[in-house]
Amino acid sequence: MSEAVRSAGLLPYRLRNGLEVLIAHPGGPYFSRADMAAWSVIKGEIDPGEDPEAAAAREFTEETGWPAPPGPWIPLGETRLKSGKVVIAYAVEADLDPDTLTPGTFTFHGREYPEIDRVSWFAPEEAVRRLNPAQAVFVERLAAALGLNEPKEERP
Repeated sequence: MSEAVRSAGLLPYRLRNGLEVLIAHPGGPYFSRADMAAWSVIKGEIDPGEDPEAAAAREFTEETGWPAPPGPWIPLGETRLKSGKVVIAYAVEADLDPDTLTPGTFTFHGREYPEIDRVSWFAPEEAVRRLNPAQAVFVERLAAALGLNEPKEERP
């Protein structure tokens, strides 16, 4: 059996009127009409032999055009998606302006698409609704790491 594909990413957060997290909507034709349960932490595949933190920083910059925030980073562990992919995430405090997003691109069937088509700040409850269900655990882990008692979204 082959080893699972592994990705690493960053979950920027800020504390304004409570906790807010910055998540990304994937670009391309497959996700153009998807919204709820389609968003993601800003992530990408870990190259063979690459440190997960280095991969998270590299992918953050490639996908957003922003340098990875310096940290400190809070390890949020990992989760497994339905596809079998393992995602490792780190949280970092940052106050990024979604209007300055400059996403990387990919080509699909001869057309170029943004890796992510938008990012937005959400309160934890809304982020959990919008995130791929397997990634919602990262928001819950961040709230716990910060000592916040954020309500958990009920999931079947």
